[in-house]
Amino acid sequence: MALGIFPAAAAERVFDWGEYALDRTPPGFLSTAPAYATGGQWKIILDEVAPVMEPLTPNAARLTRRPVLAQLSRSQAAHQIPMFIFEGAEYGDCKVATRFKLAAGVVEQTAGIVFRFQNESNFYVARASASGRNFQCFKMANGQWKPPIGPKVDVTTNAWHALSVQCEGTRILCSLDGTNEIKLIDSSGTRGGKAGFWTESDCVAYFVDTKISFSETESLAQKLVKDALREYPRLLGLKIYAVKTNGAGPTVVASKDPAEIGKSGGKNESEVLTRGVRAYAKSKPSVSVTLPLHDRNGDPIAAVCVILKTFPGETEESALIRAQPILQKMQTQVQSLDDLLQ
Repeated sequence: MALGIFPAAAAERVFDWGEYALDRTPPGFLSTAPAYATGGQWKIILDEVAPVMEPLTPNAARLTRRPVLAQLSRSQAAHQIPMFIFEGAEYGDCKVATRFKLAAGVVEQTAGIVFRFQNESNFYVARASASGRNFQCFKMANGQWKPPIGPKVDVTTNAWHALSVQCEGTRILCSLDGTNEIKLIDSSGTRGGKAGFWTESDCVAYFVDTKISFSETESLAQKLVKDALREYPRLLGLKIYAVKTNGAGPTVVASKDPAEIGKSGGKNESEVLTRGVRAYAKSKPSVSVTLPLHDRNGDPIAAVCVILKTFPGETEESALIRAQPILQKMQTQVQSLDDLLQ
């Protein structure tokens, strides 16, 4: 099964762990676990990393000390399954690739990639296990594991391995070290989600050279934000909150700051969405107004947060007057929640 994704409009997200502080958990990720399990401890550390390509000369260094992402918890709890999910974006057709090393573990020596992550009860994982001597792809749907697919294979410890997952529509291709492959068809209707990392039990695992290649698409929500910022460039901030399918609460689905996408909303955003009311907050440098965005039937489907630079004598009504044109222009282009998120 050869997948032919990523035509001209392809993009790539590369994770450079050297951009983050050592011995700290990098921001922008969710440290979590499947619904029935507990998480782990994720930090950036230094480790000896072999080059992807063989050195051109025999005297070239074969190992380089580099920052890597590490899962460091050694707990042997029966249901410790650490996941570390990138919250910055969701991906449809994409390829997630990384290198990993199984550094330690008594109960388990297993690591992998989480993909099409919707929440802790709905996701896929492709993982390689030295302790189980296998390479498998699992699916969790509504909190229930589906039977795994994959071959028996010897996975060495304390060595770097290449792992990738490629998705195109209903087709999924998982690869370990470029030779062991898992091919499957996903007919569930799930076409996208977040991506991240996986380990099990007391396994200490390292990850490096991680990148996500994806078809560059833009949701209507993000387009609405970009269009508003183009027309009102002096806005301090602009965010749209919505509740996605299987979502527990409102999250940012579009923002002036892409790093905010995926972050959870609070009580104000929930009130705006459930009751169709407006929310107002003021601080010394700024004022924010959060207003409901409605579907064609008049039901609130999203909360639009407009952040403006304040001025002496600013009132809730004056802030509302300033924010209202932005909402009204968005409203003319939205018919349903599905439209907004696609």
